[in-house]
Amino acid sequence: MIVHMKFWFRLAVLSSCVIGAWAQPAAPKAEVPPEQSALDAVLFYQILLGELNTRQGSPGSGFSIMLDAARKTRDPALFQRAVDMALQARSGEAALQAAQTWKKEIPSAIEASRYVLQILLALNRVEEAGKALAVSIHELPLEQQSGAIASVPRLFGVVQDKALAAGVVEKALAQALSKPQTSASAWTTIGRMRRDAGQITPAVEASVKGYAADPKAQGPLILALSLMVSDNSTLKPMLDAAMKTDVVPELRLGYARTLVSLQLYPDAIRQLVVLNTKHPEFVEGWLIHGLVLQENSQLPEAEKRLEQYVRLVAQSKTPEHQAGLAEALLSLAQIAQKNGQLERANQWLAKMPAGADPIKLASRQADLLAQQGRMDEARNVLAQVKPANAEQAQRKILAQSYWLREHREAQAAYTLVKAAMERQADNNELLSELALICEKLKRFDEMELLLRQLMAKAPEDAHAFNALGYSLADRNIRLDEARQLIEKAVQLSPQDAYIQDSLAWVIFRQGQHQEALRILQAAYKAKPDAEIAAHLGEVLWTIGQTREAGTIWREGLLLKADNETLVETLKRFNFKP
Repeated sequence: MIVHMKFWFRLAVLSSCVIGAWAQPAAPKAEVPPEQSALDAVLFYQILLGELNTRQGSPGSGFSIMLDAARKTRDPALFQRAVDMALQARSGEAALQAAQTWKKEIPSAIEASRYVLQILLALNRVEEAGKALAVSIHELPLEQQSGAIASVPRLFGVVQDKALAAGVVEKALAQALSKPQTSASAWTTIGRMRRDAGQITPAVEASVKGYAADPKAQGPLILALSLMVSDNSTLKPMLDAAMKTDVVPELRLGYARTLVSLQLYPDAIRQLVVLNTKHPEFVEGWLIHGLVLQENSQLPEAEKRLEQYVRLVAQSKTPEHQAGLAEALLSLAQIAQKNGQLERANQWLAKMPAGADPIKLASRQADLLAQQGRMDEARNVLAQVKPANAEQAQRKILAQSYWLREHREAQAAYTLVKAAMERQADNNELLSELALICEKLKRFDEMELLLRQLMAKAPEDAHAFNALGYSLADRNIRLDEARQLIEKAVQLSPQDAYIQDSLAWVIFRQGQHQEALRILQAAYKAKPDAEIAAHLGEVLWTIGQTREAGTIWREGLLLKADNETLVETLKRFNFKP
């Protein structure tokens, strides 16, 4: 019996033998007699008949014939072909029967177990699939089990009832949880499935248990990164401890990115410093470090990191490095512009790769022209961009509107966005932009109507709640309602420094000066920003700390001298920097 020969190859060999017999070949020179095939003529024609039935549109008949041949020969290739025929006939039950028969006839057939598992999942027989999963993993060599366990969430992704799938998989992995070699992988898989089922707290617990089982395993840490936004207090200490070891650079960069998304900038910068020091050849670390430093107004240090990135990828033609190069050059141009080095800014932009984002490039060019007082040219730069697709067309409108708002042409921005919304009435980004424009135009009733529409359509959008709450607080009206709106925004985005600024501002308006001061100091430390500086300075001035207020306001002017809120605040207090 030839167990290892593939069916089609064996059939081709047998067919050539039949043809050769008819051709009456010369006698073979070899004295060793040929190995006898396990297939006699009857079995050969049975297999051939099964194939012919399948080819002629009767895969069900072909399946039955092939399965019978597989039983007779106990050949894995024939069993696999029978399963394929049943699937071709769209008979899941028949395919399952073939796979289960294969496993019964050849208990050591690992491939048969995989087929049983996948077919059960396709039939949505989830509980049975869990039992098949336990068998399938147990059959593998121990060194292969962790890899197989890691693939389980993808396999069970077809199950609609995510909670059921998570429970079934956890039960199936009970034995893997008890083994030191597979415990971390098993907890990671359980955590991923709990997360996908919306069971966040159990998912966090699984991540912690996986890390405890093997602190060197990456799976629990990657899972933790995906859950940090939901439970920062539990997972951050664990990740901080892990980062004290020599983790791979991709993982450290992932942690830094997660910290940035949570606006934990000082922590992110510390991780990026370590990344640049330990892995100077890891180019993405220089780019992200530079961008984060720029976001936090640490411009000299940002410039050094971004220039290093440009040097490292200057000769690279990979799409990823070309995209990163464009971002670095745009940021370097912005830094040069902020430092008043307009020619240097233009030099950076002249190095932009051919495939750079045309909207971002035009926006930076428009800002440079505006700083030189060339307003008409600036508007034309944006207007002349030719979008390549609908997504770029929308971004062009938003870029134009933002530029107009920033340069006190809110009415023109209103006309532009209003026209765009006639074509895309349900576009949330345009809706949000129009609300911001209305606030600039002091069309507060229309702004509120737009923001409430946005809240109803996107109840998870923290900035919609924050925008309306802040507007009410800034006008010193409906303060209780304003606070409720902002507190809702805080629940949705607790780490956002701008939302914390809004919360402090409404609390200040309600007369709670010390609490407002505490929140504003924390927000300003997390995110040095001119508008936050304006509010922090006003609170300090109000409670009698005028020298400290002056210091903060001067810092705000260095951050953005033309910030409207800061300029208006200094004018109101008659403060001369």
